[in-house]
Amino acid sequence: MLESLIASLEGAPTFRIAVVAAIIAGLATCLGAVPVFFVRRISRRWQVALLSFGAGVMLAAAFFSLLAPGLEIAGELTESRIVPPLWLAAALMLGAGLFFLADHCLSYENFISGPAGVSRKALRRVWLFVIAIAIHNLPEGLSVGIGFAGDSLGNGLAITAGISAQNIPEGLIVAVVLVSVNYTRLQAFGVVAVTGLVMSVGGILGAAFITLADSPLMPWALGFAAGAMIYVIIDEIIPQTHRNGYRTPANLGFIIGFILMMFLDLALDLD
Repeated sequence: MLESLIASLEGAPTFRIAVVAAIIAGLATCLGAVPVFFVRRISRRWQVALLSFGAGVMLAAAFFSLLAPGLEIAGELTESRIVPPLWLAAALMLGAGLFFLADHCLSYENFISGPAGVSRKALRRVWLFVIAIAIHNLPEGLSVGIGFAGDSLGNGLAITAGISAQNIPEGLIVAVVLVSVNYTRLQAFGVVAVTGLVMSVGGILGAAFITLADSPLMPWALGFAAGAMIYVIIDEIIPQTHRNGYRTPANLGFIIGFILMMFLDLALDLD
């Protein structure tokens, strides 16, 4: 079945496939928010498990779908054994550094406004979480678009499937958190749609790099996306999921997400 899907896509413009994949990944976030119209809340334990699942998917995607192909491409561009890892290390630091600056320079207070009767402290906590999700959707989107570099349909499909799988519970969590502070279900769904749009935009930007697959810029693009994703994992998601004594569901969710993404990457790597 997988071979048939890849065979059916062969011959189609890679950029177009990458753009469609980015849009699908963004729509998966909206799909996850649909249950908010029927369920008002989910337990904190499940929120933690689902967020950690997403972090596991992101980390596996960073290693298996971005850094590993980046090292392979860099190795084909030079005979040196030292230059490829140096390229990827520098690109990784650049991606992480840029999101570090964005994280510390943005004024979250400007985004905080909500229904009457909800404390400013509660609103701030919720919007910090929502904005963090939106920010980390950008490097995820980049990874989806860049994953199709070098006409690597299997790699791109693996990233798309993994990121989409983690976006579904992520969209539900964001919607539930907003409803919990008295936003309407429709407003919550709208915010989730915007975070999904961020991912699609990131994916389209990433797709723009696939034309550079045979150039020295490609390892930099792959390393940059990986660095951004890893930074978001260690700075935003892991601290968020290991608070309040929910370490066991957090750890289990993380491991399951990592294994799923690893399996998808290896199973779909049929090029």
